Amino acid sequence: MSWLRTPRVFLAPGLVMILVAIGGRFTLDRAGFLDLAWVDLRVIGLGIALVVLAVDVARRPRVLGGHRREGWLVTTVLFFLFQIASGLWAPQASRVGPQTLDLILLGVLTVAFYVYTIGDPTVVIRTTFLLFFVAAVIFALAALFINGPGDQGRYSAFGGGPNVFVRIEILGVISAVALFLITRRILPLLVIPLFLLAAVLSGSRAGLLAGVAVGVVALFKIRGRLRTGPVVAAGAVLLLATATVWAFAPPAFTNLFQERFVEQTVQQRYLSDRTDIWAAAWRLAVEHPLAGAGLDGFYGLIGVNQGVEYPHNYVLGVAAEGGLIGIGLLTAAIVLWTRTVRGGGVRPQLTGLAVAAAVFVALSSLFSGDYYDARLAWLFAAMAAAAAVVPLAPVTAELAVPVREPVSS
Repeated sequence: MSWLRTPRVFLAPGLVMILVAIGGRFTLDRAGFLDLAWVDLRVIGLGIALVVLAVDVARRPRVLGGHRREGWLVTTVLFFLFQIASGLWAPQASRVGPQTLDLILLGVLTVAFYVYTIGDPTVVIRTTFLLFFVAAVIFALAALFINGPGDQGRYSAFGGGPNVFVRIEILGVISAVALFLITRRILPLLVIPLFLLAAVLSGSRAGLLAGVAVGVVALFKIRGRLRTGPVVAAGAVLLLATATVWAFAPPAFTNLFQERFVEQTVQQRYLSDRTDIWAAAWRLAVEHPLAGAGLDGFYGLIGVNQGVEYPHNYVLGVAAEGGLIGIGLLTAAIVLWTRTVRGGGVRPQLTGLAVAAAVFVALSSLFSGDYYDARLAWLFAAMAAAAAVVPLAPVTAELAVPVREPVSS
């Protein structure tokens, strides 16, 4: 039974938690069981993951000595708890119950994935990127060949919406790069054109812009290690793939590109009413400066009358509903996390890849989604922090050998 004492992590906890994170809000009424609409599969899935994680943690060898910088995690939990507590002064029309459940699940998912990752950051991060790579392939194929374009001509899969879909696809690109760097196999890179095509078909301008920003920064940081030959080859393949897709693409694709990215964005400067929504959230933050309007206060005071679910900006949402206290806790968590992952620890490559994924989702959350929609940012942030603080070969109690004092003659 020696395998029970090995420090390597089980696959099951991570697999279940990633499925919960990717699946989003999923109640059984979406599967056709209307009488069971109250059953939230996130709660069931995360409960199973926690049981398996407890078994995984219990059989890990005890680590001797060492100190991990986990102030960011403590501050993050305090931030989530404050958001939950703000439901006490939320407006009457606010959806406090569902939002509280979202924040509880978000906090548990963040802490659980951090605890899971510290068992073996190398294995966990590699497996996570592999799972997201597979998920991006499945989502892309489902969008292209099963779901097809929606009412606006935008593509998505499994009911997640275009803005969720584009995050999965760009994370697929990051995962492909990560798998190439880890395994040195070219095959994952060959799938990137599929991910980029699917991302463009989503019609999500903010998601694409966030992906481009992360990519440019990543290329700038590694500019000294880039070789001319591979760069030229990669550029040629990308241009060839783009030309091929454009030449053989159906009219729906070219019409979407023309309408969404050229006419609406460049010519009409249409931003899906984001500026009006952000202005309303900012006014709410100014009116409730200290502790905000309370959990889901934006919907309770503004959205319920205008048909807007949330501010579509994570930071503005925190400012409007949590005030200076919420913004202060969020800022402290980000600063402490940045100090933790800075330099990458003993796994700079893996830490950097996880940071890139977290930053991409965080940037996307400045344009769309609510608090729970930013869960992948917190998940990758937890992985990056674990990779930065866990030593390569921790000394365990089982392996420690007592040192005998020399016997004097």
